[in-house]
Amino acid sequence: MCDTFHRRHERLRRLESLLPAPGAAHADCPDGARLLLMMADSYGEGGEDARRRALLRDLATLIKDERIEAVNPGGKPLRFRRRGEDPREDDEIWKYALEQIRGLIAEAVPERRLDRLWKRLLDQYGGPLLDEQRLRLVPDTLRLKPVELSEPVLRAVIVALAQRCALRVLYEDAEGERGQAELHPQALVQRGPIPYLFALKNDESAPVRLYALHRMISAEALPDTPARPVPGFNLDQAIAQGKADFGQGTLIDLELRVRGYLAPLLEVCPLSDGQCLEPEPAGSAFILRVSARLPSTGQLLRWLLGAGDNLEVVAPAGLRRVVAVQAGKMAAIYAED
Repeated sequence: MCDTFHRRHERLRRLESLLPAPGAAHADCPDGARLLLMMADSYGEGGEDARRRALLRDLATLIKDERIEAVNPGGKPLRFRRRGEDPREDDEIWKYALEQIRGLIAEAVPERRLDRLWKRLLDQYGGPLLDEQRLRLVPDTLRLKPVELSEPVLRAVIVALAQRCALRVLYEDAEGERGQAELHPQALVQRGPIPYLFALKNDESAPVRLYALHRMISAEALPDTPARPVPGFNLDQAIAQGKADFGQGTLIDLELRVRGYLAPLLEVCPLSDGQCLEPEPAGSAFILRVSARLPSTGQLLRWLLGAGDNLEVVAPAGLRRVVAVQAGKMAAIYAED
């Protein structure tokens, strides 16, 4: 009995340690599903429902003891943060940090979300676990300088997202035409050097459009006008479908032949789940044949063109023609010399 009590006591301490400090933003507060993933080794090997019920009992205990709180009472899903500062003594700070690291890794590695892990290590609840002198994220493409933005516009967009309210904007499109609109923000995404807002426009129920922040001449958050949510909208899904890259995200069965740096790279960093690799026959100019199903987007096309002669598009035929035409146009420019 004493051993069981001790294990539960330690589990509650660990659960509390994984929650952000008082005042943490709603988006930084984990829900039950995320906590269960982070503490997968603490709730046995029973069924999903049993493990979820055990977690909910622990959360209820911590709430009753006024150690944690739900940041969105009545919301779905509930999200949680600590009510008071961490009560640990100085000699337990490192143990606390280790618990955070273990939880973050348990969440990120199975889903290959290392980008999320690095971000949280640099900006974790209550302070970074690693600073920028010990962890740095280096892009594998040329990094353009970020676009110049209006501070009042950026502030209004962030306020509207945080308060889940509408946004009145004066917007200039790519042709230079200006017009006013009431936007209903859904999410903000940084694509390369430019941030874009996913939003509904005026009374439209669809589609969700992308609005470049640098094209907003003025913006005003409307706290008395709740933003209309888009049923089923999910930012991760929208990005995976290519919508952040201006495409419809039509899935294609891509087949490539690769060599050079791409061969070992694609062996450890697949294009998609379910990617297949086969060695090319003896005498081939390439090393591997790669098959993968993924969205056809501008980002994919740029990646294919950027690989130069280390890659050949075999299928689909339409994409092969597009790459051939673009490569021909590039060659023609240099042939004029």
